[in-house]
Amino acid sequence: MIEARHLRVLRAVARTGSFSAAARELGCTQPAVSQQMKALEQSAGTPLLIRTGREMRLTQAGEALVRHATGILAGLTAAEEEVAAIAGLRAGRVRLVSFPSGSSTLVPTALAAMRADHPGTRVSLVEAEPPRSVEMLRNGDCEITLAFRYPEVRGADPAAEAEWDDLVVRPVLVDRLVGLVPETHRLAGAGTAGYADLAGEPWIAGCPRCRRHLVEVCEGAGFTPRIDFATDDYPAVIGLVGAGLGVAVLPELALESVRHKGVRTVTMEPCVQREVVALTLPDLAQVPAVEAMLGRLAGAVGR
Repeated sequence: MIEARHLRVLRAVARTGSFSAAARELGCTQPAVSQQMKALEQSAGTPLLIRTGREMRLTQAGEALVRHATGILAGLTAAEEEVAAIAGLRAGRVRLVSFPSGSSTLVPTALAAMRADHPGTRVSLVEAEPPRSVEMLRNGDCEITLAFRYPEVRGADPAAEAEWDDLVVRPVLVDRLVGLVPETHRLAGAGTAGYADLAGEPWIAGCPRCRRHLVEVCEGAGFTPRIDFATDDYPAVIGLVGAGLGVAVLPELALESVRHKGVRTVTMEPCVQREVVALTLPDLAQVPAVEAMLGRLAGAVGR
């Protein structure tokens, strides 16, 4: 009989490429990983891994088992959480992954509301940007992902259009991008600026998805931005702009919890927005604790 714990180990070995790396990821010893893989191969009745030097390569049977493991483990998690929730949400857990500006603005309000309404439900938080956070959801590493995407990019890319088709999508808010310039900048008091007005400026960009979107918007305005600095840390972006090292655009959500020292905001034209949503798997959406947390996230904007 194939056991869920063995599937988790197989998936870790497939993802990391070795027993030792999988052991580090799972927080156990390398011999323990080796023993569990031997037990899984005995249960399967066929080799699942080929050892090539220090790395592991999946056999055809191993590839098939890893492919099915995500759905199996997600189904088991949904079953465990639903059973725990039968007592009226007096038990259970929700693992939440969020991007940084969501963690500092939307998540605290949602967590406070969840704890007040269902104190027995444990909610944990890890930060990751999409698409990594969405990958974590599909891999069974969390129950909910707070993520975002840009409608303009989505409309231009058929693959991005279908990015969340297999997931339950709960809209949270539409977040407008605003421009940031140093307080001594020629546009600091303008109130409104077009992207083309900043064509000759050095730019400070954010995460890879945001950088790609910035380039597309600027190219639509007739120029390619010169990106001198790139950082996922929003306070660092504001600090670099405040020091006169460049200009940037950030979501309004990112500015709510950061001090704007030395910086002025301007309304950018055309208006560019990103879509912020809470995502989960269809099976997990039926779990009361997950559904309750989705509701708190969706309601965090109005609190």
